[in-house]
Amino acid sequence: MTNPIVAGWYRANALSVLLRPLSWLYRGIVTARRGAYVRGWRKARRLPVPVIVVGNITVGGTGKTPLVVWLVELLKREGFSPGVVSRGYKGQAEHWPQQVRPDSDPIMVGDEAIVLARRCRCPVAVGPARVAAAEALLQYHPCDIVVSDDGLQHYALARDIEIVVIDGVRRFGNGHCLPAGPLREPVSRLRDADFLVVNDGAAFQPEFSMSTIATRLINVRRETETEMPDRFARRAVHAVAGIGHPDRFFRHLRQLGFEIEAHPFPDHHHFSSADLAFGDDRPIIMTEKDAVKCRRFCGEDCWYLAIEGRPEPRMESRLLSMIRDLRQDTAIALAGRAAE
Repeated sequence: MTNPIVAGWYRANALSVLLRPLSWLYRGIVTARRGAYVRGWRKARRLPVPVIVVGNITVGGTGKTPLVVWLVELLKREGFSPGVVSRGYKGQAEHWPQQVRPDSDPIMVGDEAIVLARRCRCPVAVGPARVAAAEALLQYHPCDIVVSDDGLQHYALARDIEIVVIDGVRRFGNGHCLPAGPLREPVSRLRDADFLVVNDGAAFQPEFSMSTIATRLINVRRETETEMPDRFARRAVHAVAGIGHPDRFFRHLRQLGFEIEAHPFPDHHHFSSADLAFGDDRPIIMTEKDAVKCRRFCGEDCWYLAIEGRPEPRMESRLLSMIRDLRQDTAIALAGRAAE
């Protein structure tokens, strides 16, 4: 059943109207908080290496992870040794920050952290405090640039480049801040970002478009076993998604030709074997984020869809120019400190 508050974010209802006074209060608080950092009343921690933040201004999934993976690969091609920091949302570790490996326990560090470690193939550290996570990353790994996943509102960590990902279908909903709308910050916040990236939708100036491409199906239990998506085309399958915007995943499967029975779950859902007991022998297709939590108990015919993000070429050109400038500025700063 759809949450009535969330439903009001994308189509008008009375509840959304009633919540607007709280939305105005929330907007005032987040605007004042950011203003304190902008004016220098609160100090942001600047790391000894450049920081690129990838985030959004809306609640729910916008497709940041494929973009972070693409960005890390781009940095590697440029000769950087990147590291990634993230929240570790829903992780139950007793102590933070945590260093994350591809085989870390998703219950301890969160599902997104495992996906980042597996896909990025670089050091990953997670924790509620981005500054602490970034400092721990640099303490244990020789990273020369840090990518902060979903860190747009974490102003305590100074950043050199901001990339905001926008849902190409839902955009900004009714345009109101929480709880009357889906916005973490007002839309005017976008004016200060370096890049606005629209995931799977029409991009308007000065935005850049990004497409998400399904590359293959990977067996959840036996990852060396892969299939092209058309193997399951026109076959009835169970589609499982415990992500911020499951309808995007289901729509993607339908576009690939799947005949799906959709099973949406809450974002970051802790799956059990009962969640996948559908009582038939149809294949199960899920997201990679869900797969890392289901590997221990899922059946043999359970697969996840591997997704790649592909921003338009003109964004890559501009971003590379900014990254090269950061490299030069960092080299000059290091040389200056060495001469002191």
